[in-house]
Amino acid sequence: MTTLDETHDPHRRSWVESANAPDTDFPIQNLPIGVFSLDGRSPRCGIAIGDAVLDIGIAHDKGWFTGDAAIAAESAITASLNDLFSLGCSPLRELRRQAASILAHDGPLAKSTRAAREGLLHARDACAMQLPVRVGNYTDFYAGIYHAKAAGALLTPEDPLPKNYKWVPIAYHGRASSVRVGGGTIKHPHGQRPPEDDGRPGFGPSRRLDFELEMGFFIGKGNALGQPIDIAGAGEHIVGFTLLNDWSARDIQRWEMFPLGPFLSKNFSTSISPWIVTADALLPFRTPAMARDAVDPAPLDYLLDADDQRRGGIDVALSVQLQTALMRGKGMPAVEILHSNARHLYWTPAQMVAHHTCGGCDLQPGDLIGTGTISGPEPDQLSSMLELTAAGARPITLPSGERRGFLEDGDEVVFTGKCHRDGFVSIGFGELRGRITA
Repeated sequence: MTTLDETHDPHRRSWVESANAPDTDFPIQNLPIGVFSLDGRSPRCGIAIGDAVLDIGIAHDKGWFTGDAAIAAESAITASLNDLFSLGCSPLRELRRQAASILAHDGPLAKSTRAAREGLLHARDACAMQLPVRVGNYTDFYAGIYHAKAAGALLTPEDPLPKNYKWVPIAYHGRASSVRVGGGTIKHPHGQRPPEDDGRPGFGPSRRLDFELEMGFFIGKGNALGQPIDIAGAGEHIVGFTLLNDWSARDIQRWEMFPLGPFLSKNFSTSISPWIVTADALLPFRTPAMARDAVDPAPLDYLLDADDQRRGGIDVALSVQLQTALMRGKGMPAVEILHSNARHLYWTPAQMVAHHTCGGCDLQPGDLIGTGTISGPEPDQLSSMLELTAAGARPITLPSGERRGFLEDGDEVVFTGKCHRDGFVSIGFGELRGRITA
């Protein structure tokens, strides 16, 4: 894993004044990357800075990137980040480093970049965000142990925590074609529901529509078929992280998931936040892998690396807000219904990569991997409606007086993520929104 450098300096400031605000998600120490379009024009790659977006193509045309950063910028002048990610972490690291220099108030190009501000920067609220990568493959893990225990007790009470859980990172292959960037609508899914009194399953819209608070990460350089990725180097295959909502239809899931796992209950939509926070920006916020109970087994050798155990986790404070159609109509803001932290993942991202490839599976640039739902040990850290409301038995009451056991049409779910650590500037992921429609 790489070390801290000048891009993490808490004293660095940008000539983009909004990036210096204490509450911004996108200070100069962050610089996440994404794909945007303006006025219906072709999508292009940019870097978020305060309330603006740095146009990578414009900066590249002016010759402000050199060496590996120029190679990375050339790869980023497309409608997706796959080509850039295929170069691996090092060129992306250099692109971020030189972008920080371009945007620094005392950088060597500060006078030139300020003069070119009108074409170089775009207002972030004027940018239509696009799916940042062509997602060829999507895998969703089950690495949140508190979620596994709580949801397992409700979905599979006879076996709430599988006997293999503490030995193997469990996952399923999701549907890549239905991954979308957040901000749009989620159509209420239909499917078979469990049998009722007459013993026949029903068919229709899900009555137990849910969200799952997760993080996702993207693969940079992949591996050849048949060549596993060693745990010691697995982190260098991860280029960046995003927020992820694994929308779920719990009644359909309960009926269909045996013996092969989720299918229609998960494949109707997966949402990710539009900005990808690079692995390098997250270095100050790495944390030890989740401590295991004394009776828990140690990971097998192919999943065990001393450095990964020391700093393979991520400290990201996560929050979920909910706003109903009635609340919107009354001008009432979304209200936080739960919070959690990515520290509660039982398996690290590097362990997920090492396990994913241990049998010879080849990962490819732009592949998306979900962590699984990140619940915490406290009641207000249960990160899905299934857990939070005990499958609807204990519905939450909202400021509007409405009650929710599961989601209903018109409900909008908002995820946020923020990293804090003493001695460093806080960085964030922006918002991940999704609104349910009939």
